[in-house]
Amino acid sequence: MPVKQRNGDQNDRFPMGLRVLAVDDDPICLRLLETLLRKCQYQVTTTSQAVMALKLLRENKDKFDLVISDVHMPDMDGFKLLELVGLEMDLPVIMLSAYGDTKLVMKAITHGACDYLLKPVRIEELKNIWQHVVRRNKFDSIGRNISNNQENNGCGATDGHGSTETNIYQKNERFGKKEEGPTR
Repeated sequence: MPVKQRNGDQNDRFPMGLRVLAVDDDPICLRLLETLLRKCQYQVTTTSQAVMALKLLRENKDKFDLVISDVHMPDMDGFKLLELVGLEMDLPVIMLSAYGDTKLVMKAITHGACDYLLKPVRIEELKNIWQHVVRRNKFDSIGRNISNNQENNGCGATDGHGSTETNIYQKNERFGKKEEGPTR
């Protein structure tokens, strides 16, 4: 399937034009998902194979904003695709399944999925998926700002999850203050 290019800067029209890669081995579910995503005015690329989805993502790293993937597929498990996307790209992934078992949902979320949708998916759910992209971009920019500030002033260390742990001794030392214990 051809990957559509964005025409000009569509940030002022966001979330219209959100670039979604939809992956599902069930052709009926995939067609329904594509139709609903297009009704939301998203740009949609579809594939019925997780291996092809990974290939598209690798060859077009900056051409997608979000991935929606079925959990159960014959060529590659949806969790494996989720893992590889998480390791190689910084894209939000929404898992999709006909099974709403709590353990399955928890596995998806703990392995990095930003959401879990049940089939048949409803348009009301798809209208809001753009929020995952905004949230991801916001956290990425916060992480970059924190990282840049640390390089500039040497105060704090990241814990690997984007949050900072400021060294209070270092901070107080810079301002000539002494660390004091708790008051009673």
